[in-house]
Amino acid sequence: MKGWTGNILRINLTRQTFKKEHFDEAFARKWIGGRGFALKILWDELKPGVDALGPDNKLLVVLGPVAGVPMPNSGKTIVAAKSPLTGTYADGNIGSHVTIQLRKAGYDIVIFEGKAAAPEYVFIQDDKVSFLPATDLWGKGTFETHKVLEGKYGKTAGILSIGQAGENKVLYAVVRSMEGRAGGRPGIGAVMGSKNLKAIVVKGTKEIPMADPKAMKERGLADLKTVGAMDKKSQWSVQGTNAVLAWCNEMAALPVRNHRHSQHPEAWKLDGQRTSEARVATYGCPHCTMRCGIAILDKEGRESEIDYENVGMLGPNLEIFDLKQMASLNYMCDDYGMDTISAGATLSWYADAIDQGATRGDFKFGDAERAKQLARMIALREGIGDLLAQGSLKAARKVGNHSEAYAMQCKGLELSAYNCKFVPGQALAFGTSAIGAHHKEAWIITYELKFSERGAYGRDKAQKVVDLQRIRSSIFESLPICRFPWIELGWDLKNYPEYFNVATGSDWTLDDFTKTGDRLYALLKAFWTREHPDTDRTADYPPRIYFDPVIADKDGIIAGKHLELDKYDQLLDHYYDIRGWDKRGVPTRKTMNSLGLRQEAEELSKAAKVEQDVVPMGIPGV
Repeated sequence: MKGWTGNILRINLTRQTFKKEHFDEAFARKWIGGRGFALKILWDELKPGVDALGPDNKLLVVLGPVAGVPMPNSGKTIVAAKSPLTGTYADGNIGSHVTIQLRKAGYDIVIFEGKAAAPEYVFIQDDKVSFLPATDLWGKGTFETHKVLEGKYGKTAGILSIGQAGENKVLYAVVRSMEGRAGGRPGIGAVMGSKNLKAIVVKGTKEIPMADPKAMKERGLADLKTVGAMDKKSQWSVQGTNAVLAWCNEMAALPVRNHRHSQHPEAWKLDGQRTSEARVATYGCPHCTMRCGIAILDKEGRESEIDYENVGMLGPNLEIFDLKQMASLNYMCDDYGMDTISAGATLSWYADAIDQGATRGDFKFGDAERAKQLARMIALREGIGDLLAQGSLKAARKVGNHSEAYAMQCKGLELSAYNCKFVPGQALAFGTSAIGAHHKEAWIITYELKFSERGAYGRDKAQKVVDLQRIRSSIFESLPICRFPWIELGWDLKNYPEYFNVATGSDWTLDDFTKTGDRLYALLKAFWTREHPDTDRTADYPPRIYFDPVIADKDGIIAGKHLELDKYDQLLDHYYDIRGWDKRGVPTRKTMNSLGLRQEAEELSKAAKVEQDVVPMGIPGV
């Protein structure tokens, strides 16, 4: 078997033991790697209903057949577990030296089981695993933790760590690496913390297996130069992802004041031009050809690495338009190891709930100093921070008073920084994302606003969402590899099957990845249904407030516009029909069988009826 090492490292933190296991080529070709491997293993090994923060949950670090190979933007690792935020399968795509070092250590998959008796970190070096005390690191932020471990193991060591948010099991705590990289929005950092696992360090010395090493090296190095030149010519890295902020504001798709507004006259203060002018450094992942990590100085003079999602959710969404204050809030979230998207969304929900009279508090939109105080309280679970550490949906359900209607989330995971009150295709992408609302699953908004009728609910939009979910899940989440050369520079999608083929000796086409993407999405939704057997199609709805005419913009290009429930339901029907799912959004037995999921279909049938039409429950509270 080439392209994969074929090795799994299983580590039991309770017993302080480890063992090497193997997977065969049939498994590798059916699931590819990354998300595919993690999803199948967690489906097979986790009992339905297992406590996501208990010792029986499993934390996976997973690679794929092109991960870590010198080629455009291949430094990606998948971290996965059952989510404490959504209660279903969850993962994160993170740039890290772990990608290279774990492959050189001889593994594609690491499975962490149980719980350490005291805080520790694990050091993996080829065939050796060491369990080392982390008492001195516990309670420290991710920046200091990384600095200590990098000083001990070297700058090329692969390091994953958590901050205080992960230690205190904030439900949207992330895993951090290389100081500026983060992954695992649905609480993978909290799972790591629940296991008393402060960090994972990896160093390897072996060769990464390739079907044709010479051809892979020649192709990879040539394409690194080509894509790097494309980025230089396009000037994309000058502003990075934050270049989209001005466009979102212009197109009335910017989250402002907890998505109640979609434009703001002061948004320019945070846009890509301003962040580019304030830049003091630029960072990227291993083998990166288009660095997106733009660092600016915050109010305290610290380097704060930002991108559009951070800026959008911690800036306009909270009505904070002071660049240095926004950067300080971002720095704190990063240091605590807390997802900036969910943090911004949960804080904005809290300010909104106070505004609406649903609860009492001393926080209001635009109050950057109080936002920073609350971020600290969330990370340490102090006072009101203990409630906000649970995310907007769980917090809203505890507060009540109709505040769930404006918790901006799908399936428990907060929306990324795109206001979809009149963008039905992107609303569908958020709603149907099987891990919760995440832009990485299907970023259709540029297609929808540039090349399609904005207010239309046609089958073409449902088809586009499915197409994007297929490709992103099977290629970018499973190889795994960064999507930016394809999205931002137009790097031809056919390059990725070619990389796979050179690495593994295969002859796959995009059609093969498409079918694998359908298999992954069917099992992702089956996982959700197994954990939530009473689910219906409302699980695939965007936030309720988007359907409410009261929050329609009063002026601007979408004045008076909002999503329409009956038309959204038609769009959802198109989506289900394309996927071969039933009316409540569950893959049918016939569909699962056709995708090679016969056994999984049988297991799902024990948890929920697979071919049952369910009448939509509607949108209560609107």
